[in-house]
Amino acid sequence: MISYEFPLNERVRTMLRLEDLFFRFSRFIESSESPDHHAALGVLFEILEVACRADLKSDLLQELDRQKKVLNSLHNNPEISEDALDTVIAEIEQTCTTLLKTSGKIGQHLREDEWLMGIKQRAVIPGGVCEFDLPSYHYWQHQPAESRREALHGWIAPLLPLRDGISILLKLLRESGRTHHFTAFHGSFQQMQGGRVAQMLRVSLDTELPCIPEVSANKYALNIRFVEAKYTAKTALYDQDVAFDLTFCSLQ
Repeated sequence: MISYEFPLNERVRTMLRLEDLFFRFSRFIESSESPDHHAALGVLFEILEVACRADLKSDLLQELDRQKKVLNSLHNNPEISEDALDTVIAEIEQTCTTLLKTSGKIGQHLREDEWLMGIKQRAVIPGGVCEFDLPSYHYWQHQPAESRREALHGWIAPLLPLRDGISILLKLLRESGRTHHFTAFHGSFQQMQGGRVAQMLRVSLDTELPCIPEVSANKYALNIRFVEAKYTAKTALYDQDVAFDLTFCSLQ
């Protein structure tokens, strides 16, 4: 099965983008090759851009605190493991404490680094980080891999509490959903929502099906259109019946 996640509000959209960026950074930094560390630095700049929303940290803290209260209310529920519940609550408390200790705007330590910001400005220009443009960066790229990796870890470290908070909330969001099986006849599916609002939808289908879902949803109706999986700008409806699983995810 291949799953597609569709955020239905801006907060979840931002969290999913940051989750993907943090994942890509972690993969690039594992390498010892200079081009991969260059890619990691580029992803770091993307994280900075996405995370620059002034209210992101406060939004995360508010939602984490709300989820902690919801989870605390589940104590003494015979259907829920107390140990598992206490573990999640402890993770939330630890992450909130670390986020609260993060002073200033998210990523401020990067914005105050003139050398990094010089690279960031040149990076948006095609071929703008060549050795004749940024000789000091060229020198950095020729340092031992462990030295470059240590620098990258230092630059990402103040952003990790943000990553941890997002990871907790997305885990709770994904686990909140109930999965139902449906069939899209001739590639189209519609369902009336009756005022039900989800924060994210997950559509899962067989990887062998040569189609991808396009989702349009609001509190009144959900429309899923399966289109042919072709590498072209124009899309055409996949005019076959498509069996798929649909999960509505929403934090309590």
